[in-house]
Amino acid sequence: MEKDPFRIRGHQPDFDLVVADIVSRSAAARERLPMSEAGYGNGLSETLDIFVPPGASGPLPVHMFIHGGYWRMFSKRDYSLVAETVTEAGAIAVIVDYGLMPGVRMATIVDQVGRAKQWVLDNIGGFGGDPSRFTVSGHSAGAQLASMLFRSGAPSGIQAALLLGGLYDLAPLQKSFLQAEIALTDEEVRRFSPLRQTYDTRTSVSVLVGSRETPPFHDQAGAFTRRLGRQGLDVSFRLIVGRHHMDSVRDLGDSNSLAGIELTKIVASKS
Repeated sequence: MEKDPFRIRGHQPDFDLVVADIVSRSAAARERLPMSEAGYGNGLSETLDIFVPPGASGPLPVHMFIHGGYWRMFSKRDYSLVAETVTEAGAIAVIVDYGLMPGVRMATIVDQVGRAKQWVLDNIGGFGGDPSRFTVSGHSAGAQLASMLFRSGAPSGIQAALLLGGLYDLAPLQKSFLQAEIALTDEEVRRFSPLRQTYDTRTSVSVLVGSRETPPFHDQAGAFTRRLGRQGLDVSFRLIVGRHHMDSVRDLGDSNSLAGIELTKIVASKS
């Protein structure tokens, strides 16, 4: 029996089947939806895919999705299915790629995602998007990366965020199987744990977690929701009943699922 609560494959017996289904559905989405690829930087991984609702005329809301994979696996192509729900809601979907650990460190990934956000805000008008109606979502490590985008300081430009199955305290990962793969440093834990940050109160946040996730995901989701509330953000928490780590993110591609309905709400929240 798997004892490491962060080793998702050990707790979700159909992990590989669900991942294969996500990848297959994503390939179908790229075939069906109008798509453009753009670079937000000069690196090979610094690209994003832009999906526009068929037949739509702008200016349209814009939603950016950041994939997970413990910062060391998957790519934007694996998660094109999220664009199905976003475009069905009448918005432009932007799916982001970034470098993977241990080839790059977390500071590089956080910087990349930040530059991707800024590229979208600066350029999405050319694709029929309205940068004043900009929202984001992320799953797992992608939720952690998404949270880095609306930290306090200058206005984030993000009106709403959906965070699914996120990692908000990185310290426990240093004692998990993952440490042998990406070697998180104490500095990375300090600088990039969402539970140690302050946030832009102009961003409304929806925190989601599957009911079949392991305890740390529930504990961290609750702690992060409370932290955001104490800081004055408009934040809500939703338990996705019957869903685990990977089938919950697959549901983001189905507008009729609980996760898909929540994503649609976020996309349309400021339209």
